[in-house]
Amino acid sequence: MPIPREQITGLVLAGGRGTRMGGVDKGLQPLHGEPLAAHVLRRLAPQTGALMISANRHPDTYAALGAPYRAKLVTDTLPDFPGPLAGMLAGLRAAGTTHLLSAPCDSPWLPADLATRLARALDTNDADIATVTTVDAHGETSLHPVFALLRTCVADDLAAFLAAGERKVRAWYARHKTVEVVFTDERAFYNANSLQELADLERDRGPG
Repeated sequence: MPIPREQITGLVLAGGRGTRMGGVDKGLQPLHGEPLAAHVLRRLAPQTGALMISANRHPDTYAALGAPYRAKLVTDTLPDFPGPLAGMLAGLRAAGTTHLLSAPCDSPWLPADLATRLARALDTNDADIATVTTVDAHGETSLHPVFALLRTCVADDLAAFLAAGERKVRAWYARHKTVEVVFTDERAFYNANSLQELADLERDRGPG
């Protein structure tokens, strides 16, 4: 049975250190006159019933970004920026829905059908997690694990995993039935990990 949009909460992951950008708050860096996180919120909003932002710095700024979408702000419950899984856990705990769709704050062109395709795969395979793999024109594959649709019932297991000192996303996915959904548009998942990559994005007007 298809997962209703109203049972999917979208989560923008903006809680990292931004180390490869010199420690800046990545989600607030401007792209075409708007913060990166604002682009992601706009792409996710039509695909989900509710929105949240995972952020550990500049809460007032993120709250203002999320206000038009009534997005709730969540923060890590673990210290020292332990990575995207901590943001996912905060989202899983705070979501009032059966499913959570996560996306990084620096991928402004994520697909308009991301939720639909991940939900279809999750439902068809009776999986706990659906995530993204891209295949380019040469057949080369790339993994994009923080783009994921998760059943919120996995929260307790994720909390235990993190409490044990584990941090690797794919290692946690391996504990659950996970399905990888293949997308052929690599550009839709392009993310800016450095100021140079952000400058490259600025020169490209995106998918329109």
